[in-house]
Amino acid sequence: MRRLNPVELAERVLEGSRPHIARAITLVESSRADHRELTKELLRLLGPASGGSVRVGITGVPGAGKSTFIDALGVKLIDAGHRIAVLAVDPSSSRTGGSILGDRTRMAALTASDNAYVRPSPSGGHLGGVARATRESMIVMEAAGYDVVLVETVGVGQSEVAVAGMVDTFLLIALARAGDQLQGIKRGILEMADVITVNKADGDHEGEARVTARELTIAMKLISSDPSARRPPVLTSSSYTGKGLDDVWQAVLDHRAHLQANGGLELRRARQQVDWLWSLVDGEVLDGVHNSERVRALRSGIEHAIADNELSALEGAEELVRAFVADVPVIWPSREADPQGFTG
Repeated sequence: MRRLNPVELAERVLEGSRPHIARAITLVESSRADHRELTKELLRLLGPASGGSVRVGITGVPGAGKSTFIDALGVKLIDAGHRIAVLAVDPSSSRTGGSILGDRTRMAALTASDNAYVRPSPSGGHLGGVARATRESMIVMEAAGYDVVLVETVGVGQSEVAVAGMVDTFLLIALARAGDQLQGIKRGILEMADVITVNKADGDHEGEARVTARELTIAMKLISSDPSARRPPVLTSSSYTGKGLDDVWQAVLDHRAHLQANGGLELRRARQQVDWLWSLVDGEVLDGVHNSERVRALRSGIEHAIADNELSALEGAEELVRAFVADVPVIWPSREADPQGFTG
């Protein structure tokens, strides 16, 4: 395959070429040092064309129907003239690191649409199951002309925190008929939510969904005693019938308008850029540790010593960190961007 340089790749992404969008995201997901150099140049070229989309993070307990909800909502948005990008962070295989890719099977309508782009990404074992490259992928999709970006979390651990830190509006999908509903939702998630909807509100279960919505509304009042504070609207919706989806999207737009009215959107995105900075630093350091020749030389022996109780984990960590620091000039030499292209 002919190699592409970042300039040519950026040009084709801006034209909306789907094969080149896929290639660009494959590039930004790569952890290879030479690919990271190419990624920096690609993002520099695409940056001016990004930032104009409505960014929505979507989370919910397992079984809440997040992927099906996104599929149904996405179709409505496409019918209204939008172009939809879905970054669905799938759980990674603990053996191979590969993505399960289950979301594509539950987003059949969006996957088949020319006005939607669904990209499942393996979490790669990073904190909270959120792919490190999700932010970069978002820039690629916005530069390619997608005006709505939906980021779906895997719904476990700290993934919600990470996604809430990269979107404009954080949507929580709750589920009725799940026993003690409120016990299944952590207070921290409710505090982060900007909009809440109780999904699967159809048929005989529509009444139960309304009851759950009332319970969640009361819970939101208990979380904040400040009467002047904005409280997230709690709605009901059905991915099966489509009922309530328009109301949910309007609530997302209302929240965005609320942020824009008081400068909150600009402030939120500025804060997210700072968070991104430190996320990148954390990722670079972690990759550097694993790429260190000195660390690799010591790793096996230290792990065995710890397993045999001959060395404490604290002592082992100190040895590895010292080895890493000694290797830093080798891992990160001063270098120019690799002039070679990327095959993808």
